[in-house]
Amino acid sequence: MDEIMKKVLYVSYDGMTDPLGQSQVLPYISGLSKEGYEFHLISFEKEDKFNIHKDHIQSICDESGIKWHPQDYKNEGGLKKTIKQVRRMKRVVRYLQEKHNFDIVHCRSYISALSGLALKQKHNVKFVFDMRGFWANERIDGNIWTLSNPIFKRIYNYFKKKEIEFLSEADYTISLTENGRDEINSWKAFQSKKPPIQIIPCCVNLDLFNPENTTTIQISEAKKRLGIEPNQFVLGYVGSIGTWYMLPEMLDYFKVLKRKNNNAVFLFISGENPKHIMNEVEKKGIDQASIFIQSVLHKEVPLHISLFDESIFFIRASYSKKASSPTKQGEIMAMGIPLICNAGVGDTDRIVEKYHSGKIISEFSDEAYSIAIDDNGAFNRERTMEGAREYFSLKEGVKNYLNVYKTIDG
Repeated sequence: MDEIMKKVLYVSYDGMTDPLGQSQVLPYISGLSKEGYEFHLISFEKEDKFNIHKDHIQSICDESGIKWHPQDYKNEGGLKKTIKQVRRMKRVVRYLQEKHNFDIVHCRSYISALSGLALKQKHNVKFVFDMRGFWANERIDGNIWTLSNPIFKRIYNYFKKKEIEFLSEADYTISLTENGRDEINSWKAFQSKKPPIQIIPCCVNLDLFNPENTTTIQISEAKKRLGIEPNQFVLGYVGSIGTWYMLPEMLDYFKVLKRKNNNAVFLFISGENPKHIMNEVEKKGIDQASIFIQSVLHKEVPLHISLFDESIFFIRASYSKKASSPTKQGEIMAMGIPLICNAGVGDTDRIVEKYHSGKIISEFSDEAYSIAIDDNGAFNRERTMEGAREYFSLKEGVKNYLNVYKTIDG
């Protein structure tokens, strides 16, 4: 007799047509669907991205047997909009539960966990809280909410109370970092009983991010297309530049690098509006001819990382960043490129030091940048790529999720 497939409801307030959905949700559940789990996936999709990518996402889901239930994400409307969408999410969750009687509900971050907790409490469905970070604190640290506003303060306090409830009620919690888990375990609410937590960082498809897939001819041709000379030293940045990424400080680092090596150029592989980057470049008095900006498809990112001699990312350190795992770190390490990054963000500096993956900046000053640039002994390529395999492998991430599912399902 064939074994009965376990049914999992995966709830995400992020869209699958967003880059994070494609890199940090679908690869995991596609892998888990091969292990005896039938997935239903609720996600909230932005209209512009959905219209472009829906067929591609649907084909991925069809290939893995994932039943996708996309919902409209409204960009405007503020708090009232979010409340309406939370209510809609709960209605869809209840409807699907009545039809399919799920064994597990897996919730990505806090908004989704509101519906997952309700399902756990009413129907005793096993609840996985995939927290992704200290979400309420991120809203404060990122200046999205301010505690001086009584409405935001009330919402913040509500979610901090819910955070304890999610962690207490979850059959398992997923943390991106050891630093985040240690912070939770230090809280007064968990001194007598620690919540079960599994560390799974933002993982990387090592079949895609594999330097052996890229030839020297491809690298040479890509540089030529961009207008980068073969002898130029390429400092690289990959990804978006939003609330947390410190563009002015990264440009300051480049200015010091440029003084020491006049052949240095700065290549941004990013979908960011080039005007935003170039406005900061102009403020810093940097020669615009030494800045290159290129937007590429996800599958083309590994080739363009291969153009880098070094890669940089500075992230604003804060309380909430204890729980952050930058996706770009695993991608860069997998490609064997040295990292320049700052201390105080998740497990980033610990991983860099353990695997000799580059240089840690402890303060944002020209002197600190100069010392880092002159330090030639901090990088070991083989050890860095080994670290990517040990810590950021998608296969290991799927295996760890599978262990969580099997543990809570008995």
